[in-house]
Amino acid sequence: METGSIPVDSLSGGFDLQATVESGQTYVWSREDDRMFEDEVAHGGDAWYATVLPSRLTDGAPAVVQVRQRDGQIEWKSSVDAHDHLVRLLRLDDDLDAIAARTPDDPLLTTAYDAYRGMRLVRDPPFASLVSFICSAQMRVSRIHGMQTRLAREFGDPVEFDGRTYYAFPRPEQLARATEERLRELRLGYRAPYVARTAEMVASGEARPEDAADLEYEDAREYLTRFVGVGEKVADCVLLFSLGFLEAVPLDTWIRTAIAEYYPECDRGGYAETSRAIRERFGGEYAGYVQTYVFLYLRTGGAV
Repeated sequence: METGSIPVDSLSGGFDLQATVESGQTYVWSREDDRMFEDEVAHGGDAWYATVLPSRLTDGAPAVVQVRQRDGQIEWKSSVDAHDHLVRLLRLDDDLDAIAARTPDDPLLTTAYDAYRGMRLVRDPPFASLVSFICSAQMRVSRIHGMQTRLAREFGDPVEFDGRTYYAFPRPEQLARATEERLRELRLGYRAPYVARTAEMVASGEARPEDAADLEYEDAREYLTRFVGVGEKVADCVLLFSLGFLEAVPLDTWIRTAIAEYYPECDRGGYAETSRAIRERFGGEYAGYVQTYVFLYLRTGGAV
């Protein structure tokens, strides 16, 4: 077993692990105490979290990483040297101070940043992110997480670590072998055929979500909508939380509520036009960071 730690005060803008992994932007992390998404205010906790690194990231077999934040340190345990993986997956290399400085001076945005200071965006594996957000329509974050956990247990590779068995998120070819009937049994509901067909597309090479990373932002969003069950909002989620398009602003229920109450001038009717307007209102280059703070703040009870 390898272990290590990263001092939080070495990171520009700090860090909050709980806010980052329980904010609703990632579904490949789990709390070791099985209380994921239970806390009313997801901030400042010291619980252990775990994820399974896919084999393509480790140049070998899948590897478990356990991590917690305590006493000013990000502590980790793994079967591999996890330092660089954590920097990448949790965007510890982002300069949060500089990003916050680029955020427009606005009461809602300032309040959201203050409430969840240290939350960072994530860089999830593209296929896992794509499937997670296909499953996200009209779902609470806890139920989305449950779906991804069941998919991993049913179709992913088991990985032994520290006396426990973990499960990697299924590779496209593993999930492509799933029948629609079995996916419905795993409580995916009407999303089952979307997940099945999308997995087939990726496994066959018909399309790959990571190919969008080389395109301009709006072209990348359009590319992702070729996957079954992926509309513009889901595409924006994958672009923001996996592929590094930090300007993306998924127009979910909470952001549309914020637009209606605070920024009605940004409602242009269609998705693309409204998206452009709210991205500009949120500061452009890092608008996706602003979106995620506002989303988490409103989802956890912040007043509109």
